Amino acid sequence: MATVEYKGAHLDKLLAAFAPARVIQVDRRDSAAMAEALKVADVAVLAGDLDERFLDAPKLRWIHCDHAGLNKSARPEVFEKGLLVTSSAGRSGPVLAEHVMFFALALAYRYPLFYEAQKEHRWGVPGQDAQRGLFGKTMGIIGLGNTGKELAVRASAFGMRVLGYRRSDTPAPSGVDRLYCEERGDTLDELLQESDVVALVVPLSDSTHHLIGERELGLMKRSAHLINLARGAVIDEQALLAALRSGTIAGAGLDTFATEPLTADSPLWDAPNTLVTPHFTPAVPDRIGRSLDIIAENAKRYRAGETMVNLLTAKDVYTKG
Repeated sequence: MATVEYKGAHLDKLLAAFAPARVIQVDRRDSAAMAEALKVADVAVLAGDLDERFLDAPKLRWIHCDHAGLNKSARPEVFEKGLLVTSSAGRSGPVLAEHVMFFALALAYRYPLFYEAQKEHRWGVPGQDAQRGLFGKTMGIIGLGNTGKELAVRASAFGMRVLGYRRSDTPAPSGVDRLYCEERGDTLDELLQESDVVALVVPLSDSTHHLIGERELGLMKRSAHLINLARGAVIDEQALLAALRSGTIAGAGLDTFATEPLTADSPLWDAPNTLVTPHFTPAVPDRIGRSLDIIAENAKRYRAGETMVNLLTAKDVYTKG
C-alpha cells in the first residue's frame, strides 16, 4: 500500500519498483480504506510516520517513510515486531548542507546588521573591520550521514578545516581532516573546543537527545557559532538560550526546535545573534525522483534479503520525546 501522492511518471516508477505486486493507493486521511489495505499489505510506503495501525497490521514487514528523520517512528515496538523501517534520508542532503553554509556565512558576515544598515541607507556597521570570513576557520560536523558528508565537501571547498564526529568507526569521508568516533571511545570535547562553527546534522535518538547542553556549550569558543539542521531536541534549548544571553557562544543558526511551529512567545526568536528558519530548506531538483531512487533500490534489496538503505536500527530508538 502507498499513501504518497505521486503522479504521472513518478507514480509509474513507484508501480514499476514493486511490479508484479499490486500497489494499493490510499488517501492517508481515509481511515477505513487504510484499515482495509493494511489487512493484506506486506509493504507500506508512507507520506508520514508510522503509528499503531501499522504496528498492528498482520502481514506488514517493511515500512518506508518518505522523509528523512525517523525519530517519530523509532519506537521499541518496531523491533519487537521485527519490522523493517526505512527512510528517504539523503534525497535533500545537498541543500541541507547549503543551509548550514547559509547560516555559517550569514553569522560570520553579521549579515542582519548590514541588512538593517541597508534599509536605513547607512554605510557600514560598527566593528566590521574585525570580522573574519570562513576561510581558515574550523567547522565541526556532528553526524556524518548523508548531509554531513555533503557538508564536509562544501566546508572544505571554502578553505575550512573540517572536524567530524560519527558513531561508527569507519574511514573518514571526503573533506574531513580529522575524525572522531564514538565506537573508538572519542568524545565531542575536542571538536567543540577547536571549532569556530559547530554544525548539528545528526539523527535524533535517545543517545543524541540533549546532546548539546550547558557543559558542551561551555566547551565551545566564545566566538563560535552553533548551527542546528538536525532536530530541535538534540539541543537543550534552555541551556542554549542562557549561553546566547551570557555570551558563552557568539551566536546560532536554528532551523529546528523542540516544539514546532516555534511559539510566538518563544524567547529564541529574540535571542542575541540568532538566525531562525521555520524547519524549511529549498528543495533539490526532482526531490520525489530522488526518493524513488531510494525506494526502488530498497525494493530490490527487500526481495533479495539484503541490508536496506537508510534502515532503522535499535541504536536509533527514540523514547524521550
